[in-house]
Amino acid sequence: MDKVEKVIGTEEAPADGARKGRRTSSRDTNRKSNDDRPKEQSDWEEKIIQVRRVTKVVKGGKKLSFRAVVAVGNGKGQVGVGVGKAAEVVGAIQKGVVDAKKSLVNVPMVGTTIPHQVTGVQGASKILMRPASKGTGIIAGGAVRSVLELAGVGDVLAKCLGSRSPLNVARGTIDGLGQLRTFEDAARLRGLSIKQMLS
Repeated sequence: MDKVEKVIGTEEAPADGARKGRRTSSRDTNRKSNDDRPKEQSDWEEKIIQVRRVTKVVKGGKKLSFRAVVAVGNGKGQVGVGVGKAAEVVGAIQKGVVDAKKSLVNVPMVGTTIPHQVTGVQGASKILMRPASKGTGIIAGGAVRSVLELAGVGDVLAKCLGSRSPLNVARGTIDGLGQLRTFEDAARLRGLSIKQMLS
């Protein structure tokens, strides 16, 4: 028995020593150097409005996939909404972000609010947005709040009329924000000066 214990002990010792004295390969050093690099912080923020599991009927049966509705904005007057579909949730979100950045809208603002009242329409959804005094905050819910926050609007009154489908509501909000015009833009479109507009 003593001999067996001695043999087992001599076999285990080198194994532990080999683990402790493992050399770091070039791959390990590359991983460490890549992790130590400072990551670039992007100005764009993302918010997931909705993730749904959808099915497509094909010859062999039903094909399951995920649909993600994502809003992207920089908080400085640019915002967009996109839709992505993929077999996995992460892939659907990534596709939605790419789609949202393709359809960005510039939002003109007066201080922290919108310049005038506007109604955005998408399908059966209507989104009414009104300017609000400073300190009011974003009085809105659901997808409207997400889109307005990413656009950088601080004070606004909003109300959903009609259908409340998250995708239609988000797109209706983008439609309304795209209709906004500042006083200078309106004067330029009419071919008038600001003094003529005021008189």
